[in-house]
Amino acid sequence: MCGIVAATAARNIVPVLIEGLTRLEYRGYDSAGLALLNPTLTRLRSVGRVAELAAQADGQVAHHGIAHTRWATHGVPSERNAHPHVSVGLAVVHNGIIENYAELKQELRAAGYAFTSDTDTEVIAHLIQETLKASADLFQAVQRATARLIGAYAIAVLREGDETLVVARHGAPLLLGLGEDGNYAASDASALLQVTRRMIYLEDGDVAELRRDAIRIVGAGGTAVNIPEQRPVHESTLSADDVELGEYTHYMQKEIFEQPQALAATLELIGGAQAISPNLFGVAAPEMLNSVRSVLILACGTSYHSGLVARYWIEQLAGIPCSVEIASEYRYRVSVPNPEQLVVAISQSGETADTLASVKHAKAQGMGRTLAICNVPESAIVRECALRFLTRAGPEIGVASTKAFTTQLAALFLLAVTLAKSAGRLGPEQESIQLKALRHLPVAVQKVLALEPEIKAWAERFADKHHALFLGRGHHYPIALEGALKLKEISYIHAEGYPAGELKHGPLALVDKDMPVISIAPNDTLLEKLKSNLKEVAARGGELYVFADADSAVDAEPGVHILRLPEHYGLLSPVLHVVPLQLLSYHVALVKGTDVDKPRNLAKSVTVE
Repeated sequence: MCGIVAATAARNIVPVLIEGLTRLEYRGYDSAGLALLNPTLTRLRSVGRVAELAAQADGQVAHHGIAHTRWATHGVPSERNAHPHVSVGLAVVHNGIIENYAELKQELRAAGYAFTSDTDTEVIAHLIQETLKASADLFQAVQRATARLIGAYAIAVLREGDETLVVARHGAPLLLGLGEDGNYAASDASALLQVTRRMIYLEDGDVAELRRDAIRIVGAGGTAVNIPEQRPVHESTLSADDVELGEYTHYMQKEIFEQPQALAATLELIGGAQAISPNLFGVAAPEMLNSVRSVLILACGTSYHSGLVARYWIEQLAGIPCSVEIASEYRYRVSVPNPEQLVVAISQSGETADTLASVKHAKAQGMGRTLAICNVPESAIVRECALRFLTRAGPEIGVASTKAFTTQLAALFLLAVTLAKSAGRLGPEQESIQLKALRHLPVAVQKVLALEPEIKAWAERFADKHHALFLGRGHHYPIALEGALKLKEISYIHAEGYPAGELKHGPLALVDKDMPVISIAPNDTLLEKLKSNLKEVAARGGELYVFADADSAVDAEPGVHILRLPEHYGLLSPVLHVVPLQLLSYHVALVKGTDVDKPRNLAKSVTVE
């Protein structure tokens, strides 16, 4: 959620820190700050955008520094709660939540430390300072202090008179960047592309020391880690252009229009294939998937909605029972473990705290057949799972997920087809049909994007609305949920997604001329049922906006607006129908003047509970 950038180099690292924070703005934050050694400790903090911090830092020169964007958990957004937090010449930045901070705070107050913020992070600074009384070595002090922390953390520490930076992680992402003129650390690779592509991904329990010309890492057990044998050096495939806006006004707009390319990249491995191979999911997949008799999907937010669509596909194509759980709920209830079940974890970032914890919980119950569907190769969830499928959507900067969602759907459809084949329910002819449909998907999405002018005109009618209802049936019900989520995320219009058949069981009471009702109307076996539901809305004076297929027999009339997609796409129709809902949300947000890419109160990567 928060962002960390740290640097020790021969160059002036102040511009590096500011640029790094700017590239991490998409993660969500409410304040920003940095600490520099030049040669004494200088701390700068601001509430608001990184640009305000950059103005304060103008003219500063330093070779060692740490920087941070904060998303408030403990304490309101304010300068006094902004990171870094200091303790007698020592500064700390921190992502995560320290669960035992109150106990530690009481202990440190008794030792004479005064607290000037409401955060859990300040405890870390004073705890390291207290630990330094027993040993003047900063690296050892961080090791001993972090051993007492309960919760999730990624931290970076610097101290006056010490030309090293020390970083540590447990349960929150942190990586090292190896540069030609120095060494760096960050919570996201995009922050360091300006200086290096060579990255080392730290693991839980790692503590690392960074000097200009060297790094060392000690693992959770206190044993020195060999580089690159135990912590490989990865060459990032991202480029600076990948995280630039280019011709677009917002990242969300850019990412909506990148979906054809993202889908093509995700499906590249089947581009010339005559058959679908389980090896798409890893070398152990043929044996592991062949005996799967049920599936459990774990995810949060938008990824949860992709899992709901997958349930329809898996059960229809493979004939295998599939359940979908909100990850933040799954591990806190008593469930019945099934060691034969395939556990699928879906996450854009691969660092989603609840999803990662739920996978670990499932494994602890003996459920070792795990598959990660993720957009980040070296993320914690990918490393935690036995199998993996990388969606190759490229970096997604906008908080409201778009291309990550559609590429997840493509990956999950591949999984459903693979399971169907393993179960003997997919013959060569049907396999060929599904392969052809997948290959055509980028072209089909490109055609839907051409509808933007009509969707933009619809958006104008939402400017004064405060509520909206999204309706779908079958495997388009999760798409209604996703459409509602997108609208509320970035336009702040309260929106709910419902199965259309549930209208009479409550939501119909809300329908009037002031609440638009958005419906997904593909030409499938449920269309006639859906049309009856739409008549119920029209009879109550509701204003209907219907996304229909070209051949859906739904007619426009007063109060019923129809936008027709270019083609019906069968089982893969949800991938096409979500795109106009993304565009609608985007243009409604523009009309209402909200911050499209950085909506209030939200963060891109939810790395804390």
